[in-house]
Amino acid sequence: MDVPIRPGDPLAQPTRARVFALLAELRRRASTEELAERLRLHPNGVRSHLERLHDAGLVVRERERQARGRPRDAWAISPDAQPGGDPPTGYAQLARWLVRSLTATGAGVRDVEATGRRIGRDLAAAAAGDDDLRGEQRMHDALVALGFQPARERGPGDHVTYRLRNCPYREAVRERQPLVCGLHRGLTRGMLDALDPQTKLAGFVPKDPDTAGCLIELRRRGGAAGG
Repeated sequence: MDVPIRPGDPLAQPTRARVFALLAELRRRASTEELAERLRLHPNGVRSHLERLHDAGLVVRERERQARGRPRDAWAISPDAQPGGDPPTGYAQLARWLVRSLTATGAGVRDVEATGRRIGRDLAAAAAGDDDLRGEQRMHDALVALGFQPARERGPGDHVTYRLRNCPYREAVRERQPLVCGLHRGLTRGMLDALDPQTKLAGFVPKDPDTAGCLIELRRRGGAAGG
């Protein structure tokens, strides 16, 4: 089954997703200049992305007075930002529709996961950009763009674990958790295929969708453990 994916939300742009993710990790206001320095990007480009996020209601802006010169902008995640509870676009509705459609045909978890993998490749291709980024960073940005709010933990070697602080599919999960989580596992594998083919999914641990906390474990191919 081919499902066209055309991400049009503000976080589908990888660099913009990095800006949003950094603000989420800081959990405080930050100036355009600080964000640009941390991301090693030009302030003008970062400001443009922040303006786009502001227009979408994902960040708020405050003017900070300085001892000299004009006030500067300080940015923070909006309390009403959709990624805190719902996905930036209709991915949750897509998940529910897709699982229901496949279930009606008698499809099982493996079938749903295979379809998710194909969709994951399409999602990654649609959001392609910033080719200079490491594959793992591009994967992180893709998870941000999908509304999962990933918290990254680095382990020994090339082992990386993401703890997902939001489940954009929670409504669909309540109906059919094994199938929806299978779809998500397939999406993850598909995005890895396109964004970081040298990395494999070494672990995928679903949790309660209302509290989130699902774990995604990544490992470079050739290392220990499998998935």
